[in-house]
Amino acid sequence: MWKKILLGIAAVVVVALGGLYYALYQPDIPRRVLEAKYAAPPSQFVVLNDGARVHYRLRGPADAPVLVLLHGSNSSLFDWEPWSKNLSDRFRVVTVDLPGHGLTGAVPNGDYSEQGMAVFVKAFADKLGLGRFAIGGNSMGGGVAARFAELYPQRVTQLILVDAADMQTAFGDRLPLAFRLARTPVLNRLLLHITPRSLVVEGLNDAIVRKAALTNTLIDEYWDFARMAGTRQATITRFQLQPDTYVRDHVGAIKVPTLVLWGEKDHLIPVAAAHAWAKAIPGAKLIVYSDTGHLPMEEDPVETADAVRAFLGTQTH
Repeated sequence: MWKKILLGIAAVVVVALGGLYYALYQPDIPRRVLEAKYAAPPSQFVVLNDGARVHYRLRGPADAPVLVLLHGSNSSLFDWEPWSKNLSDRFRVVTVDLPGHGLTGAVPNGDYSEQGMAVFVKAFADKLGLGRFAIGGNSMGGGVAARFAELYPQRVTQLILVDAADMQTAFGDRLPLAFRLARTPVLNRLLLHITPRSLVVEGLNDAIVRKAALTNTLIDEYWDFARMAGTRQATITRFQLQPDTYVRDHVGAIKVPTLVLWGEKDHLIPVAAAHAWAKAIPGAKLIVYSDTGHLPMEEDPVETADAVRAFLGTQTH
């Protein structure tokens, strides 16, 4: 009798879990659907030699100094739209979706490491005919920008680090649930099929202190791109990579003028990392914004863009 009861309970649990999975299941969004929604001008695409189809945006005079901006983890080039519009009167602003992100999405070589992304940025810059340029990045993209400056110093005129990864000794007190799940074996497989909007809301709510920046448009961008065909697998692949200390180990190789911008209330990468960057790079300028979180360029787009304009304007290209 007990065997029948246990089997009955097991059957109920299986049916309940199956129903829950069916209710929460979200299929991939085809690339063409998201391109139709998000790839309006000035969006463009270019195919690299390894077959990667890259989404980018370019604004500003053709003969102006070039500024390349790299977004953070699980984000896209749209995080830089306020800066791009603000700075394109004097600079040639180039924003790009990194591998496994935005409308670039999964790439043929399957390399989503920081090293792979730095090589990707070089291949992209070469394809566009960019010679020497200023480069900046937020969070993961800041780490990629710093690595690029270390690997290809002859290509970089200035470096801008916005709440940049790679110099922190530990993460802050609010690591997003989506990040924790992506790093957890077995559970991370669920993210291939179940990516609720609430995960995005939770992550952005912790990242953004100035809530006026937390719009439905921003949330939908993150959520849509996270579900593009191939991106969820790319994300899991990226989060399973071993920690890499290359940037921190080679930070002494960075010799170019550097601007470090940081949100004082960043709960993901604590402000202590900003001071570590400023101390490690001789002559680096540090600006910390009070009541600001992990995305200063979204939370305070005017003041942060003005700081970049002043910084780039005082440097010799």
